[in-house]
Amino acid sequence: MPHVITQSCCSDGSCVYACPVNCIHPTPDEPGFATAEMLYIDPVACVDCGACVSACPVGAIAPETGLAPDQLPFVELNAAFYPKRDGKLPPTSKLAPVLEAPEVRRRPGGPLTVAIVGSGPAAMYAADELLTQQGVRVNVFEKLPTPYGLVRAGVAPDHQHTKRVTKLFESISGLPGFTLYLNVEVGADLTHDELLAHHHAVLYAVGAPDDRRLDIDGIGRPGTATATEVVAWYNGHPEFAHLPVDLSGDRVVIIGNGNVALDVARILTAEPDVLARTDIADHALAVLRDSRVREVVIAARRGPAASSFTLPELIGLTSTCEVVLDPADHERVLTDLAAATDPLTRSKLEIMSKLGDATAPVTRPRIRLAYRLTPRRVLGEERATGVQFDVTGTGETCELTAGLVLTSIGYRGKPIRGLPFDEAAAVVPNAGGRVVDPETGEPVRGSYVAGWIKRGPTGFIGTNKSCAAETVHHLAADYNAGLLADPSHKASALDRFVRGRQPAVIDACGWRAIDAAEVARGAGLRPRDKFTTVAEMENVAAAAAAPPMSKRLLEALRR
Repeated sequence: MPHVITQSCCSDGSCVYACPVNCIHPTPDEPGFATAEMLYIDPVACVDCGACVSACPVGAIAPETGLAPDQLPFVELNAAFYPKRDGKLPPTSKLAPVLEAPEVRRRPGGPLTVAIVGSGPAAMYAADELLTQQGVRVNVFEKLPTPYGLVRAGVAPDHQHTKRVTKLFESISGLPGFTLYLNVEVGADLTHDELLAHHHAVLYAVGAPDDRRLDIDGIGRPGTATATEVVAWYNGHPEFAHLPVDLSGDRVVIIGNGNVALDVARILTAEPDVLARTDIADHALAVLRDSRVREVVIAARRGPAASSFTLPELIGLTSTCEVVLDPADHERVLTDLAAATDPLTRSKLEIMSKLGDATAPVTRPRIRLAYRLTPRRVLGEERATGVQFDVTGTGETCELTAGLVLTSIGYRGKPIRGLPFDEAAAVVPNAGGRVVDPETGEPVRGSYVAGWIKRGPTGFIGTNKSCAAETVHHLAADYNAGLLADPSHKASALDRFVRGRQPAVIDACGWRAIDAAEVARGAGLRPRDKFTTVAEMENVAAAAAAPPMSKRLLEALRR
């Protein structure tokens, strides 16, 4: 039986390169790779060797016979990606082209040394690409006391399979030449120019941390927030641990219907005892246990065919939650389905056509998909009590009461001190990862970007692999061409400099202590019990760094 890729696909392409018969598409060199919702295994060409299973960093591939019931829709989904062939096997003689590692030519001044700002997927993939070359040194700087960015703070706690990619990142961080500086904020503790004085190049992989804001009356008053903030809250991000999330009302409205909106809706309607077996933050679990929410409405401006969520996320949602439509939206789904020609859109609409009826009695917390609703204003005086919508294209209005109103309409990068910034696109202007001066079009010496700050908030965890590889290839080419100046300081000076600016810096040893302590706090009942304050993590890291006490001192303390 063939193997099947499921909804936890991270799209990093590792399985593509491992497959000996080129049966996984789109490949990173094919036009559709950057925008694909997932990768697909050709069931006719698959020889059932299992090489892809070992290569997948998130455990998303399994033999068809080993799928759980909620994964069975992916059998048809994988097959549907490939055209009908009347029983003929496709050609499998060529392997998918593998991008060659960037060649770094040694220079008399010492090895190539690169600072990477950020420690999420784009940063770690960039570090991996650089460290394929012997002698290269990579110093990763992260403002939080913990690494891995949105994999830790953005992936939903009930998606532990997706978080398995951290095992790959841990192996990268153990490579020779890799050094980690956590709890250090570039732009506050250190400047861009100071980093550049200690490195040949600085590569920013800082993502797009800001939300796109909805400009309507009432946004910002108590009872409103962004879905991104709620994600950070339930994932234990230190900056959002005290976010006021009020679940005392019977309805939450989320404006926007991308994957993040679906994630938040799923968590807000999930059974708390199930979440208690995940790494959800304790403060969030306590609020969810007391929740009175009976319905989460995901409201979209356009019709069902234009839904922003991906098909894999929809399949995952409908297999674990009660998802409903009101009668008017059921009609919209059927109308769009009759007109749809795109196979992916048709698959989404076919699933939606089978959703439950919102007019049925509410027996457990549910999710309602709502369409053709353009937000006009948030209702309420002292705090949000609902949302008034225009019914798109009709001139009519409607109101939905809600105890909590969330927006989920996308992300924006934010300016990096010392670099140019494109306010309209919310990215650092660049050419293939080389930062460029927008006025002259010339590269900014020693400055590079990867990930969302480079290309905008598109793609998935693994999409950053090919994105980072492109940037690193250009960086290596510039180094080889003599375009990157040697550092002004010896390599040994960096650690003293960083610790002088931020004495509470946390290194790899400190992170391992935090990691081990969180896992131990989970007591085998959950993957980990996260620390949610910087002070707690600093204390754990400092204890790990402290020299062991002498026997005499221990005896004195006991007395």
